[in-house]
Amino acid sequence: MLEVRDLAVYYGPFPAVREASIRVEPGQLVGLVGPNGAGKTTLLRAVSGLLKPAAGRILFDGFDITGWPAERVCELGLVHVPEGRGLFPRLTVLDNLRLGAYLPRARVEMDRTLKEVFDLFPRLHERRRQLAGTLSGGEQQMLAIGRGLMARPRLLILDEPTLGLSPRLAYEILELVKRLKTERGLTLLVVSQEVLHLLNIADYAFVMETGRITAEGPASALISDPKMRQVYVGL
Repeated sequence: MLEVRDLAVYYGPFPAVREASIRVEPGQLVGLVGPNGAGKTTLLRAVSGLLKPAAGRILFDGFDITGWPAERVCELGLVHVPEGRGLFPRLTVLDNLRLGAYLPRARVEMDRTLKEVFDLFPRLHERRRQLAGTLSGGEQQMLAIGRGLMARPRLLILDEPTLGLSPRLAYEILELVKRLKTERGLTLLVVSQEVLHLLNIADYAFVMETGRITAEGPASALISDPKMRQVYVGL
């Protein structure tokens, strides 16, 4: 479904991503892990059209989307929920969700999708008339994911969905992410600092350091690797 080949992204003269290659197959939950500053967010932003790569190719469902603007990428069904959530704090939960259904095909199914989102996140239904800025951190993250789902994605990219959350809430969010795959068959690419839990729910994972992919494999194999456990999990 998604293939990134030898991607390079620069900020001015400084390389942020160097010859990085990843792939995501349909129906997979793929994790991307690594230390802060490794280039994970930059890679995701290039994939979703928010940054233009200097080299390499990005293929999605057979289309070469390298350098495409974000709106065209989204039209193909690749939806990116960014780090920081990007909500409209002065709008209600319901209005934030409706804004996610801005593509024509998503608008047609907006009512059905809204029901699906409320079934997945009952707290959002309870707070649908509440301003987004008054929600707790965990509820805001649910809203950000819910708004991404309103676009009817074929591939959902989640950048740090557990950032700033307590361990309990981080666990809850990643369990909900797992349900998107197991119950709804959604394909996902997820970055999270909750490395152990992400590897526990992922099918496959890539490790990124200093802009490069330094390891990859089935998540179950990576989580059993002593070096991975020592460096990223602290065990």
